[in-house]
Amino acid sequence: MIIVGIPAYNEEKAIAKVILLAKKHADVVIVCDDGSSDLTADIAENLGVKVLRHSKNIGKGAALKSLFEASREIGADVLVTLDSDGQHDPNEIPGLIPPILDNQADIVIGSRINHRSEMPMHRKIGNNVLDFFTNAGSKNKVKDTQSGFRAYSRRAIQEIDITETGLGVDSQILLNAEKSKLRVIEKAITCSYKGQTSKRSPLVHAVGVLMSILTVIAEKRPLLYLGTPSIALLMLGTVLTVWLLNQYVSEGVFSIVIALFAMATVLIGLLLAFAAIILKAISRLRR
Repeated sequence: MIIVGIPAYNEEKAIAKVILLAKKHADVVIVCDDGSSDLTADIAENLGVKVLRHSKNIGKGAALKSLFEASREIGADVLVTLDSDGQHDPNEIPGLIPPILDNQADIVIGSRINHRSEMPMHRKIGNNVLDFFTNAGSKNKVKDTQSGFRAYSRRAIQEIDITETGLGVDSQILLNAEKSKLRVIEKAITCSYKGQTSKRSPLVHAVGVLMSILTVIAEKRPLLYLGTPSIALLMLGTVLTVWLLNQYVSEGVFSIVIALFAMATVLIGLLLAFAAIILKAISRLRR
């Protein structure tokens, strides 16, 4: 069974076309309305698809979590997710499914890499930064880590545990996929940015996703990603403290600025060290 899952938030202008085209390539279409204040959910219901409603807007990650849960309950063999704003062409769904059915991959990502030139500059820069950080925490090097047009196998549907509620979910899924040893490949897709207006500030979007990525990476290998900078900061703070005391003893000069900086580096270093130890302990308890 092939299911198409569509996370949606205030997309009454585009949702009907996306649903109608998706229905041609799916056994079941599910729309998760993430607390829309417009007619998004009503339009989807009138078109005869299954609609999951969130009472308030939680985020894309929460919508995808609901879609994954519904797909598990139905017993999907393949789950295809795509955006509800018309950016993705549902007619390209059949191109993502064969590697799943042929057991060549667990996740197939619709890569927009060939259409980056059409992407607004702020999104292009933001995506490049987010691609870098996502790949830094994963062995699966993906060219387009932020694409929401993806196909998932039954195994991926069962094993992926979505914990990120916001826009960092696409990166979290990839990092989770590596942990579960899921096979990830990319297939080129087209992409349209005509008439799109972002619901959030590009800067807020990028910072939110980046923080989510860093959180997941830190939880994955806390001793490396938190312990290493902790040691560096503690060493820097120690060197500054020794230099400051030496200056005071030999020349009678005491710099308040350097003293405050030394205290700050030591304090931050200690906080990072404690965080690394706690996260490592939690990770062991989970295992």
